[in-house]
Amino acid sequence: MTEKAERKPAKLPFPRLRREPAEMTPEEEEAARQKRLDKIHRKMKHKSGKKKLNRSTAGNAVLFILMGICGVFMVLPLVMIANNALKPLDEIYQFPPRIFVRNPTLTNFSDLFVLMNESWVPFTRYILNTLIITLGGMIGHVVIASMAAYPLAKHKFPGKALLFSMVVLSLMFSWTVTQIPQYLIISWLGINNTYGALVLPAWSFGMGLYLMKQFMEQLPDSLMESARLQGANEWQIFWKIIMPNVKPAWLTLAIFQFQQMWGNTGGMFLRNEELKPLQYALQQITSGGVSRAGAGAAVTFIIAAIPIIFFLVCQSSIMETMTTSGMKD
Repeated sequence: MTEKAERKPAKLPFPRLRREPAEMTPEEEEAARQKRLDKIHRKMKHKSGKKKLNRSTAGNAVLFILMGICGVFMVLPLVMIANNALKPLDEIYQFPPRIFVRNPTLTNFSDLFVLMNESWVPFTRYILNTLIITLGGMIGHVVIASMAAYPLAKHKFPGKALLFSMVVLSLMFSWTVTQIPQYLIISWLGINNTYGALVLPAWSFGMGLYLMKQFMEQLPDSLMESARLQGANEWQIFWKIIMPNVKPAWLTLAIFQFQQMWGNTGGMFLRNEELKPLQYALQQITSGGVSRAGAGAAVTFIIAAIPIIFFLVCQSSIMETMTTSGMKD
């Protein structure tokens, strides 16, 4: 070989400029995008086709049988509550007790409404009180817990770790431990014997702040940075970016808070009968003795049905959001 043939091309002191591709039309961009999506779908289908379950048919059958048995034990109390509400008095006190009703009747519900109408406080007033207390406590807690969790999850400031440690420590205390300090604070604020005595403490539960903070930390910071580059302020980022993307968290929090507020009877904070919720009135009916056992069964059904309905409505939204909100930074 000659010396010229053996000589290698010299390295350039600067990188070569890549040739920029020509601009594509919208139709070409859509076609390229569709091509990439089809390629991804083919890869996913190919990978899923390779995965095979190691369980045999007998193993699957055993698994489904065990799941069915567990499901029956979970549903059985709800079935008994619904059937007891439709039983006449003789079937309620029948021994041994039967799960399913033989002679269904709506007498228990009619007796319940008669008893409620005989009260000197209208039945609708109890319902209104319950709606104000439950919705006020639930919505306020979700909003305030989310607003407090946002800076703890996505901002850096002095004392951040200390504040979060205080929130975690507050979860260790039982409600009975804080009952007396809470009563003293409510009395000092002058809101005793008002709706605020029940609604205001519901806004300060630490569990909601902890749940929202842990969920917001999973969101990529690039979402907030891109929004700030577009000129969005912190308030717009919180309501238009953070809250829609943490929908599963605040829906779950709403379910827990609704269940807790729905079971509130007013306790030691409400003295006026016109301010007491529906739970208090229903408990007074169930304490009436043997003659009100049928109405008590109807009360139990109503108390259990409302939170279950609310859970089922929110559960569909939670599952839908979880399947469509996967994100990667």
